[in-house]
Order: sequence, then C-alpha cells, then structure tokens
Amino acid sequence: MKTKSMLTLDDVKKIAAASEAEALQNNWAVTIAIVDDGGHLLWLQRLDGAPPISAHIAPAKANTAALGRRESKSYEDVINGGRVSFLSAPDLKGMLEGGVPIIVDGNVIGAVGVSGVKSNEDAQIARAGIATVGA
Repeated sequence: MKTKSMLTLDDVKKIAAASEAEALQNNWAVTIAIVDDGGHLLWLQRLDGAPPISAHIAPAKANTAALGRRESKSYEDVINGGRVSFLSAPDLKGMLEGGVPIIVDGNVIGAVGVSGVKSNEDAQIARAGIATVGA
C-alpha cells in the first residue's frame, strides 16, 4: 500500500494566513479557498471589500485545480486557444487562472483558489500561501 501526505488543519491555517498576508500587503480584497485532494472545501475566507461573487469563484478555482491536478489556468488557456467545447467538461466550474494545486512528493494533496483581483494576482496569492508548507 502507498501512503500519502494530506493537509492538516494546521497546514490549512498556515496557507490561509500567508495568502491573506500577501493579499493585504498588496491591498487586494479577495476570497481565499482551500480544498483537499478531492476538491472538498476546508477553508473559505472573504476579506473585507471582496466582491460577493468571489466567494463562489474561489472555491470553484480550487476545486478545479485539485480535481484536474494542475493549475486552473491551463483550462483557461485551452478554451482561449479555441477549444470552446471544453466548457462542457463535467464538474469543472473554475476554469480561470487563480486555482493552484498543492503538490507534495509529486502528489496533489489539495489546492488553493483565490478570486477578487486580476487572475495572475489571484494565482500569486495562492502560491504565497502554498509556499508556507514547502509544496
């Protein structure tokens, strides 16, 4: 049998705190979502001033990154490249940049999704959080 790493509540809190710090340092009002490897929500945090819709978009981006085992931007790129039929892919609702998988020992153990500012800035916030757990 294989053993695999998994996110603990302590890990999730560290990721959330570092993501929040990155957002606040840049004066970005965002929502931060963290999911496990199955895309199940472990953390949702909407910073003051973040648009209400971001509370729906951030978890969707995180879910897409976890289930797809890659950054959500890769799906956006496929669609923008002309393969619009990919919009019909089941269960992938956050096909926009800003969902980043958490990878440990080559395995996806979860993902962070951020929404509220430019997509590349959303991804920057997610990566800052993930960096705190050495992934």
